[in-house]
Amino acid sequence: MSARKAVAKELTREMIMDAANELFVEKGYKLVTMRQIAAKLNYSHGSLYYHFKNKAELFYALVEKHFQLLQERMCAIQYLELSQEEKLRMLMKDYIKFGLTHQSHYEIMFLIKDDEVRIFPTEGPMKTYQKFANLVALWSEKKLSINTIWSMFLSLHGFVTHYLRHVNEYKDVEKMAAHHVELLLQWIKH
Repeated sequence: MSARKAVAKELTREMIMDAANELFVEKGYKLVTMRQIAAKLNYSHGSLYYHFKNKAELFYALVEKHFQLLQERMCAIQYLELSQEEKLRMLMKDYIKFGLTHQSHYEIMFLIKDDEVRIFPTEGPMKTYQKFANLVALWSEKKLSINTIWSMFLSLHGFVTHYLRHVNEYKDVEKMAAHHVELLLQWIKH
């Protein structure tokens, strides 16, 4: 038996998640295997199972991480010295910016649907939407119904998914995003 090949770095959850993220977006969830993820990292596929029991658990960890990142961005707006309307404007613009700046994250968060991963709880999306809804309600001049807030969220999501994979970066549609946000602000004022 030959001596085991020494590795340059110890394999971490982050390394696995980064490689998996790229492959899931490139090939789709169903076509990616744990062996492919390990090969991308130059490790044996068995070493991945030390960190994740299967591909679905790895995918779920990615989704939760991405939703946490989005929530942190939303929360940071609370502490800025801006008017409530400016905070609301920034919340909506930043949602679009997040989606178009982190396109692979956004696809994994919202657009990959597979029976294998549906078994995991959907806390990330619900927490994120709840945070969005709470901030919109807090910063709106008038009381908004949950249906109105949900419609706003869907409008922003629709904007992102429309441009996803059709633009390279947020700045390509920044003016249109600003226009879209202004329309939403006018809509909720009336």
